[in-house]
Amino acid sequence: MKPKLNEGEYVFCCLDNVENIDSNKIIGTFKEDEGLTVIISKKEAITLGLSYSFVAAWITLTIHSSLEAVGLTAAFSNALNKKGISCNVIAGYYHDHIFVKIATKDEAMKILNNMSKNNQP
Repeated sequence: MKPKLNEGEYVFCCLDNVENIDSNKIIGTFKEDEGLTVIISKKEAITLGLSYSFVAAWITLTIHSSLEAVGLTAAFSNALNKKGISCNVIAGYYHDHIFVKIATKDEAMKILNNMSKNNQP
């Protein structure tokens, strides 16, 4: 899996639109009925005066994963769950991205690195 901890702190915000946000600073978006979920750095959210409630670390699994793959998400989410670590997962075209509570980033990286070394999922 080769997990990589991306530097910084990230937050999820719910907005009507992203017209006031530099597109290069947006990590991800997802359209829901209630609004547009936007993932950006905590620093950028503070600068823009945006509300958020979850501060996360962003971990990228650097292995290329197929969007049709079966079992990878279940394997790492179950391993994290066993240690009481919740994760929010976003599948990109090439990689899976995991957002964990900032306070659990070191333990999450340890778990994911151990899985990687043991050739799991």
